[in-house]
Amino acid sequence: INPDDLEITLEDGVLTLKGEILRDEAVEDVKYHVRERRYGSFSRSIRFPMAVNGDAVEATYNNGILNLNIPKAEVVKPKRITISAS
Repeated sequence: INPDDLEITLEDGVLTLKGEILRDEAVEDVKYHVRERRYGSFSRSIRFPMAVNGDAVEATYNNGILNLNIPKAEVVKPKRITISAS
């Protein structure tokens, strides 16, 4: 798959990967024992069980492998409020 043919979106904690595999060209005068042909559009969605940092998502594509780095969002820590007395 060409990485330009992939679409990756992250919305409301759901990562969606969409793409399309085009038909491969027919090769003449070649004999195969087994040949699989996969083509068509596909879509996969993954819901994360925790909050993720959508601004820090990184995607890399190397030798046909897509790697996604999706860091968790930092947990909101309680803020200590000081009391001033007069």
